[in-house]
Order: sequence, then structure tokens, then C-alpha cells
Amino acid sequence: MKSYRKELVIRYPKRRGYVNITPEVEQCLRESGIKEGLVLVNAMHITASVFINDDESGLHADFERWLEKLAPEKPHSQYAHNGYEDNADAHLKRQIMGREVVVAVTDGKLDFGPWEQIFYGEYDGMRDKRVLIKIIGE
Repeated sequence: MKSYRKELVIRYPKRRGYVNITPEVEQCLRESGIKEGLVLVNAMHITASVFINDDESGLHADFERWLEKLAPEKPHSQYAHNGYEDNADAHLKRQIMGREVVVAVTDGKLDFGPWEQIFYGEYDGMRDKRVLIKIIGE
């Protein structure tokens, strides 16, 4: 069995947003030479997420509104965690959206359903954060 590992560094220019990282994951898959196996993609920071969904701007706006209703950024004083950093809402948003995804690799390609893409979700941006891509298989 072969194994491949790479870290992406993402610096999102705003506090919150979404980045389609599918092309980067596909490039890693090509570099790995693995034709059958699994790809793990996970956010290595507790205020960011990785998830699979549709690449549609209206849906991404819906995520933002929904998450802000569930864990509003302000007032910062509503959270016990806030103090050194005012990012408790980002921790909660990440918990909802998830840490990682696993995608099957079949015949050297990501084995997606219709419209599926891999996204990095940022909830406390404007600094470097890492995403791990780990591929195992034959």
C-alpha cells in the first residue's frame, strides 16, 4: 500500500468564507499515483472546517446566515470562551460544519456523487491555516 501526505496553507482574507479545494485535492491525487484507495482531507485548526457540498454561491450565503443564527459572532460577551481571542463563535461553527471528509478513490479519480465538491470553511480568518491531505491505497 502507498501513502501520500501534503499540507495546504490557506489564508482567507476575511473572517468567514468558503474555498473550493477540490482542484488541489485532485492535484494531490495525481501526484500520489494512487488509483484505488481513500483520501482524507481535514482542517488542522479548530476554527476551520472541511466538508462536501455543492459549489453554489446561494448555498454558501445560506450557510453563513444559518451559522450566524446558531452561533452569532456578537456580542462577544455572550461566550465564556472569549477573552484572549473573540472567536468562540468560530469554534461552534466549525463543530457544526465538521472537521474532515473521506472520499473514495476509484480508477485514479475522486468518486463523487453529482455536484459534490470539497470545501474549506473559514470562521476566524485572516491568518495562515493548514489543511491536511492524506491519501492511502494502491
